[in-house]
Amino acid sequence: MRYLFKTRYEQDIALARHSGDVFWYGLLLIVLLFIPGVLGEFYVGELGGLFIFAIVGVALMILTGYTGLVSLGHAAFLGIGAYTNAVLLAHGVPFLVSLTCAGLLTAIAGVAIGVPTLRMTGFYLAIATLAFGAILANVFQKWTAVTGGFDGFAVPTPSIFGLRIEGATGIYYVSLAVLIFVMWLTFNILRSPMGRAMVAIRDSEISAQSMGINLALYKTISFAISAGMTGLAGALFAHYVRFLAPDAFDILLSIQFLTIVFVGGLGSIRGAILGAAFVRLLPQAIAIVRDDLPFGIGRMPGLEPSLFGLILVLVILFEPGGINGRWLKLKQWFQEVPLHRAVSFRRQKSYARSERLR
Repeated sequence: MRYLFKTRYEQDIALARHSGDVFWYGLLLIVLLFIPGVLGEFYVGELGGLFIFAIVGVALMILTGYTGLVSLGHAAFLGIGAYTNAVLLAHGVPFLVSLTCAGLLTAIAGVAIGVPTLRMTGFYLAIATLAFGAILANVFQKWTAVTGGFDGFAVPTPSIFGLRIEGATGIYYVSLAVLIFVMWLTFNILRSPMGRAMVAIRDSEISAQSMGINLALYKTISFAISAGMTGLAGALFAHYVRFLAPDAFDILLSIQFLTIVFVGGLGSIRGAILGAAFVRLLPQAIAIVRDDLPFGIGRMPGLEPSLFGLILVLVILFEPGGINGRWLKLKQWFQEVPLHRAVSFRRQKSYARSERLR
């Protein structure tokens, strides 16, 4: 077991806790850089899609996992980023500029939905963001002059400094670079006073307000940052699917994004990555075993969303810490064997927000 002895104040705000983190995450990055040369195009494309979902997972983790605000409208933010990037590219705007504009415009949309819903929490906020997503879905369908409606919109092939980004490998590397940037930005936000204010709002709005934290300001900032990062993912998603249609940004996609956060583990960037991997791999696993399921279960309509809902309920009931929480328990167990105690690994009782104030 590793014990950390802190001798400098800078250690509390360092990105890496110790040299072991630097080594293992550096090794993981090197492996990811060489994967396209080893795996086939299909698997590289799936990993590119996983990176895009991981960006959305990190973005939604800021809003839900660290600020405590639930959103069912992030599919709409993804659509805004996708259409903004595609339309600007079609008008000859460079890819790096269109990618930046997609993030900024989506961040403005996040402010637009964040300000009217400042007094809402929990179920009411989820319904408000769901309504926002439904409105944007109609806009994508009816604004045919820009989005093409149900006829779709072909996404132009981007290029960076004259190098065309095409095929699964190109999207893989660009998505990986944006994911690393988003994670770096998120870690720095969480270490700042703004990030600590978001966590305080999540734990108790009354306590945060009593300490002088401006709830309206930080909630709006959280919405803007989360939406902006989702807009970046949307710009990459446009190149991943290569052809945009309004029905790609439906409520099921928003539920998948929320599943990433809860299944991965609330309040954990690692959990967002693990949750994205789970959500992306589950449909592939269903496709593999679909034909072998008994009694025609594999041919049942709505099998995939039903499994997402069932897994979400089971995780909330039996493993509130998600995949990341289970990983931390297993890691601690292996570190303490054979001196571990069973009582240390019992499931802890969780309390609702209202019960914390009693």
